[in-house]
Amino acid sequence: MSAVQRDPKLIDLELVKQVKAGNKTAFNILVRTHQRGVYAIVFSMLKDHFSTDDVVQEAFVKAYRHIMSFEGRSSFKSWLYSIAINTAKNALRTASVRQTVDYEENVFQIPVRTSDSVEEQQLQTVLAKEIEKLPDKQKLALTLRIFDDLSFEEIAEVMECPYNTAKANFRHAINNLRKHAKILDAV
Repeated sequence: MSAVQRDPKLIDLELVKQVKAGNKTAFNILVRTHQRGVYAIVFSMLKDHFSTDDVVQEAFVKAYRHIMSFEGRSSFKSWLYSIAINTAKNALRTASVRQTVDYEENVFQIPVRTSDSVEEQQLQTVLAKEIEKLPDKQKLALTLRIFDDLSFEEIAEVMECPYNTAKANFRHAINNLRKHAKILDAV
């Protein structure tokens, strides 16, 4: 299999074509591929597992209903994330969402690595708390860049802002983490 065939963006585009042709199984593959990332983004906004579950499901339903409008100008991932973020914003506006979070339970903020090191686990917990303190746009840019490996161009699409704004939000997030927590220098 060549490197081009393994490109997740191309795989997504092929699956979208199959969904448009009526293949529901292809959409299930897209859901399985992107569910964790969508959940992480929505949870970072809502801070509530129950509300997040509902919004994630609603976002995938919206994506399925509107898949015919996806033209492939952006990656499917950034298109889906935009839907999820807008759905979460709507949920925040229209419902009372519990604004508390247990950082110990938040396995999606920081990728879980198996480690016996207590210091490393404590560092992950502190880092998650410091990320939560960031302004929403900085937190979103940081999450999309580091945890979801999106390019700044894709981040700009998801955040519906200019490229330089997406890059600046990320840079400010990193600088704020360094300034306030001095965590990144210790890593």
